[in-house]
Amino acid sequence: MEQPSTSTPLTGAVRELASHVVSALSSGDHSRMSAGPAVTIGDDDLGLAAVRVMGADALLPSVLHRTPPAPVDLAVCEKAVLAYPPGPDASETSRWSHWAMTRTLRRLGAPAALAPPGDTEPDAAWLDDLPWQALTHQLSLLAPLAVPDADSAVARAAARRTLDVARGFVRAVRRRGWLQAAGAGRWLALLDDVPDTLGLDAGLEFVSVMGGDDPRVELHLHAARLLRPTGPGAP
Repeated sequence: MEQPSTSTPLTGAVRELASHVVSALSSGDHSRMSAGPAVTIGDDDLGLAAVRVMGADALLPSVLHRTPPAPVDLAVCEKAVLAYPPGPDASETSRWSHWAMTRTLRRLGAPAALAPPGDTEPDAAWLDDLPWQALTHQLSLLAPLAVPDADSAVARAAARRTLDVARGFVRAVRRRGWLQAAGAGRWLALLDDVPDTLGLDAGLEFVSVMGGDDPRVELHLHAARLLRPTGPGAP
């Protein structure tokens, strides 16, 4: 999830969309056969831009609850992907966000024509060379890739540097960077070999208390709770 600047119409639209996603994640009324509630806020320019900022997380309730998406959400997300492809000078983060969104759309039944030829992943080698502070920042932007059965070069890079992500989580909490802390915590909920001394569950709860008025923070925290082995989404 890329983070727009504050006090803009886009920020408000992203927060509204995130609130709808959190509400859908929190709902206990899910059917494996029927579509979940719609979460998108429209297919005008602002609504599509909000979906593109949220990326694959716009479809997160369907991914985590394994339910079909609302047809309107699938259509709006397809439209957003087509409207905002990464340009030739796009950052690696933007390329990965686009890749995650197209992969999620295909898994949920969108046309395979949205996929690049061969479904080639963007490069992720750059993550291996980042200092742990910068790694945590980038992974927090790429938190929509932290989902069950995550199979991407980004997820593999995160798995190789679990301790660095844990250090970054602690740093973000100490600096009161709640959105970055929530994104890092979401990755840690997915990764193996997280040190018990980190106290991840308590840390996630603290982030919720301190930063939970931001629906983007709560979105990552809900995802983390569902990803945790002891969470309500555990088998």
